[in-house]
Amino acid sequence: MNNNRKISTALAAAALAMLAACGPQQPQANLQDLTAAMNTYLAAKGDLCLGKTRWPIDVPQREAGTRARNAVQMPVLEHLGLVSASAAQVGEAREGEQPTQVTVTRYALTDEGKKYFHAREPQGDFCAAHLTLDRIVGWEAAKDASAVAVTYTYRIDAAPWTGDADAQRVFPMVDRVVRGAGTMQLKQNFRRTPTGWAAEGI
Repeated sequence: MNNNRKISTALAAAALAMLAACGPQQPQANLQDLTAAMNTYLAAKGDLCLGKTRWPIDVPQREAGTRARNAVQMPVLEHLGLVSASAAQVGEAREGEQPTQVTVTRYALTDEGKKYFHAREPQGDFCAAHLTLDRIVGWEAAKDASAVAVTYTYRIDAAPWTGDADAQRVFPMVDRVVRGAGTMQLKQNFRRTPTGWAAEGI
């Protein structure tokens, strides 16, 4: 009797294993599907932006001549005709003190500069270029095929002013990405959804 039970248990386990093996399997990632997913991702998120989301931008006089980001970058954008500068007085409150008026240089987008401000949710940004897919170099899939990390190179449509030497100096990362078109390799993670691959963070 005990032997029969052992045999029955073993047969049941084998049957369950066979059913699991024959069950629905996640399809493997392939170049065609990942190319479509990359194109969708870059169409929505391929802008290369400067992180300047709120305008106008005020630079206090005390920052003039320092290495503060806006103190260095905004005069270059003014030189390029993308922003205009004016003097303004703003209230500044410090903890435990009465608000005081301080002088700032206020930078506002010109009509030319507005061409590069991309309004989008949750907030807009001032952008220097847009990336599109050049080619997929390869990908690494998770063991359960539910996610994949794609390595790719890109083409770039860069604003003309990114070729200015001063712009390249004060926006070194933008310059690096622009120069890396066709050769620099970037990575993007995707997750599997019922409708296909979706980029992480979207």
